[in-house]
Amino acid sequence: GDGGSGGDPHNNSQNPQSYLGKLLRIDVDKKESGKNYAIPEDNPFVGQEPLDEIWALGLRNPWRFSFDRFSGDLYIGDVGQNRWEEIDYVPAAKTGGQNFEWSIKEGDADFKPDQDIGPGMLTGPVHVYEHKEHDQCYSIVGGHVYRGPQSPLYHGMYIYADYCSGKIYGLFRDRHGKWQNRPLARGEVTMTTFGEDSPGELYFSVRSSGKIFRLELGKAQSQSLLPLIIR
Repeated sequence: GDGGSGGDPHNNSQNPQSYLGKLLRIDVDKKESGKNYAIPEDNPFVGQEPLDEIWALGLRNPWRFSFDRFSGDLYIGDVGQNRWEEIDYVPAAKTGGQNFEWSIKEGDADFKPDQDIGPGMLTGPVHVYEHKEHDQCYSIVGGHVYRGPQSPLYHGMYIYADYCSGKIYGLFRDRHGKWQNRPLARGEVTMTTFGEDSPGELYFSVRSSGKIFRLELGKAQSQSLLPLIIR
């Protein structure tokens, strides 16, 4: 995260000399320069002004990121400040260096447009949702792209949730390549994280109860009807 205090007052997320508000990439199988890890030679900022460990920047509070086990694409659920939650996406073919724009922007909306901008390729989110009083939607929990054998219809769908509402959603691309978002189910509030087993089926944990639940994806005939059962 960006270090807290609300609104990133020290502009940590855009500061190339701060580890805060960044996605870092290190090699834990090697050691160099007195560290307990090494810097991958293909990190995007090696030898430049930013810290060598930085792979991407401009994040506020990335609450879970994951890779699609099939494609290698990266998904990040980034918790917003006052109004917007967002999902950031990096295709596997990209080599890093993205700047996800916090605190210049929150989601797609201007937040501190006059703030100093750090290095990297400015990259907006692929999906945002607004804080909603009646739905208690305030804090995204990043999940996983479903690749399990139970229901092929869901393959390629990024399944995530909101901590405060317990709602579970699916984000996917339609046949025209446009991102679409669908509500799938209501789980429990204070969901904290998703996980996947070796075949690719999905689970989530709940902070308030300490329980782990399994998502059972139904045998829907089309993506207009997406049953999902929590067990």
